[in-house]
Amino acid sequence: MNYKSVKLQDTITIQNIYSIHYFEYMCDFSFPGESHDFWEFLCVDKGEVNVLADKKPHVLKKGEIIFHKPNEFHNVNSNGLIAPNLVVISFSCASPSMSFFEEKVLQISESERLLLAQIIQEAKHVFDGRLDDPYQEELIKAKQPAFAGEQLIRLYLEQLLIQLIRRYTIGIPSQNTLLVKSIKQKADGELFEQIQKYMETHIRETLTIEQICKNNSIGRSQLQKLFRSKSGYGAIEYFSRLKVDLAKQMIRENHYNFTQIADALGFSSIHYFSRQFKQITGMTPSEYASSIKALSDHPV
Repeated sequence: MNYKSVKLQDTITIQNIYSIHYFEYMCDFSFPGESHDFWEFLCVDKGEVNVLADKKPHVLKKGEIIFHKPNEFHNVNSNGLIAPNLVVISFSCASPSMSFFEEKVLQISESERLLLAQIIQEAKHVFDGRLDDPYQEELIKAKQPAFAGEQLIRLYLEQLLIQLIRRYTIGIPSQNTLLVKSIKQKADGELFEQIQKYMETHIRETLTIEQICKNNSIGRSQLQKLFRSKSGYGAIEYFSRLKVDLAKQMIRENHYNFTQIADALGFSSIHYFSRQFKQITGMTPSEYASSIKALSDHPV
């Protein structure tokens, strides 16, 4: 058989990334504005903001996205009432199809929101520094970035742009329901694993819901729903169980007394440590130590 290849054509190609941000602004935040010779979009993840684009004012609410074409002046301000969360990404793209996004405010779908989340998560593994610094002018590559992370960022971003154009111009759904569910399940699994590793890294500290949410780019209700579905426990209860598991290991290793273990794991007191330990295991630390010693001395 004489096979002939087909060269795949690129309709939208991202040449360069200038910034990737996830902002959690105060309700009185104000950015005076700027213009630059590349594209930028702003998507409201939570709350609402006032945006000025080429002298035209807009009020953007949750799930809405606005594109700023090259050299278009734009600014953003909180409304003084609602503290917004924003995704802001700037990039260069010379594709003629980008003209579709000029002077538009669009509503993103669930699958498009997931693409934005994947871009943010990849950026954390590809670039050093904070994603919430509005005055950062250069993305610094990590010394050991995730494999092919830069390419995934470009592909996710190109897919996002293509899906928006197809959905708004020819009515093609961005994803069918089954595929959206599959993508969400995969994304939820990866996010749960990420937060689980974050908790393990900070196991010797006292974490709050607010800290977990902020450092993992997730909302409070979404965090609790995720942990209930994946573990059957709330996030803080799950974290407490991780602590108690490590405490049990430390008791078995017999290098530290209970007070030292409680202090090392960030418990406020030996009494609080004992209460948490008994609540989770059904035994006090000393009862657990005795039971382990008994099993060691008299194995079943």
